[in-house]
Amino acid sequence: MARTVVDIDDDALAAAAIELGTTTKVDTVNRALSLVGSRSERLAVLEALRTADDDLGDAPVMADAWR
Repeated sequence: MARTVVDIDDDALAAAAIELGTTTKVDTVNRALSLVGSRSERLAVLEALRTADDDLGDAPVMADAWR
């Protein structure tokens, strides 16, 4: 892991830590970078689910789904 010195907005870092549930600056920055880095993969999964050829939009199938 490389050591890099950067200026970070304290308010943004605090908000990110709350959102991510992290307790240290290092954990917050690393978790945020990881999430941003994997964003396109998560979006691709959501798009695959959205466009999946399934029976969820078929009213008769769904009417019988819970019987």
